[in-house]
Amino acid sequence: MTHASHHLTLADIARHLDVDFEGDADQPIRGLATLKEAAPDQVAFLANRAYLKDLATTKAAAVLLHPEHGKNCPVPRLEMDNPYLGYAKLSQLFDPLPARDVPGIHPSAVVAEGVTLGAEVCVQANAVIESGVVLGDRVVVGAGSVIGADCVIGDDTRLHANVTVCHGVVVGKRVILHSGCVIGGDGFGFAHDGAGWHKIAQLGGVVLGDDVEVGSCSSIDRGALGDTVIGNDVKIDSQVQIAHNVTIGDHSALAGCVGIAGSTKVGKHCMLGGGVGLSGHLTICDGVQVTGMSLVTNSIHEPGVYSSGTGAMSNTQWRKNAVRFKQLDDIAKRLARLEKSQRDG
Repeated sequence: MTHASHHLTLADIARHLDVDFEGDADQPIRGLATLKEAAPDQVAFLANRAYLKDLATTKAAAVLLHPEHGKNCPVPRLEMDNPYLGYAKLSQLFDPLPARDVPGIHPSAVVAEGVTLGAEVCVQANAVIESGVVLGDRVVVGAGSVIGADCVIGDDTRLHANVTVCHGVVVGKRVILHSGCVIGGDGFGFAHDGAGWHKIAQLGGVVLGDDVEVGSCSSIDRGALGDTVIGNDVKIDSQVQIAHNVTIGDHSALAGCVGIAGSTKVGKHCMLGGGVGLSGHLTICDGVQVTGMSLVTNSIHEPGVYSSGTGAMSNTQWRKNAVRFKQLDDIAKRLARLEKSQRDG
C-alpha cells in the first residue's frame, strides 16, 4: 500500500495517464492498493485475470483495467490496453523517496579534491567520492556509498545506501543502483603455473547505459582488457553475477540469481529467467527468452523461448526418472540396433 505526500484527484490521475474516466472528478486519491485491500480513496488495478474474482467486491475509488473488463467494474474505471503499464506510471506519483533528497553534501561525507558536482547533487552521510569523479545534475549518492576515482555518473542517477562503484566506471543517466551492488569489481582472472594461481590484473572498466537498474547485491565485473558493457534500459534483478567483458544489449532483463560467464554477448530485448546460467564466450541473439533454472552452454542464433530446467515433481517420480535418465544412452543404442535389424530384414 502506498500513499502520496500530497492529495491528487481522480481527474489528476486520468490526466496523468491520458485516459477518460467516469466518476467524480474531484474525488481525492491518496494512494494505490490491490483490488482486495483498496480503500475508497485509493486506485486499484487489474492486470492479471487471476484477480478478476476481487473486482466485484472492490471498494477502490477507481480501478485501472483493460476495456474488456470495464462492464464488470462496480466503481469508476480508467481503461487502458496495458493497465500494468498504467500502474507503473501511477506508482511514480506516490513514491515518497524523491521528496527526501535534499541537495547538498552531508558533513560526514568525504569528497576528494578535483570532484566535479552537477546541480542539485545530494551526497548523504558517510559517502566517499574519490578524486576525478564527475557527477551529473541531481545525482543522489546514498549513505555509505563509495565512488572510485575517475568515475562518471550521469544526470538523475541514484545510488542507494552502501553501493560500491569502483574506479573508472561510466554510469549513464537515470540509472538506479540498489544497496549492496558492486559495479566494477575485479573479474575472475587467474593463470595457473601447476602449483598455484597468479592474478591477472583487470585493466578494463564497466559502462552502464541510460535507464539501467541494478538490484541489491548484484555484481558487474570490470573487463580484463576491454570494458564490460550494459546497454540502455537493461533491468538487472538482485543477486545477479555478470562476469568480465560480458555485453548485454539494450532493453534486456535478467531475473534474480542469473549468472553470466566471461565474454558472453547477450542481444537486445532478451529475458533471462531466475537462476539461468550462461557459459562463457557465447553469443545470444536478439529476442531470446530463457526460462528459469536453464543452463545455456552453446550460442543461440534464433529468437525464441529456450528451456533446460526440469520442473518440480514428487520425489518418487523424480527418483524413477533419474534412473531412466542414466539408461537413455543404452536404450538409444538398443533402439538403433533394432531399427537397423528391421531395415535389413
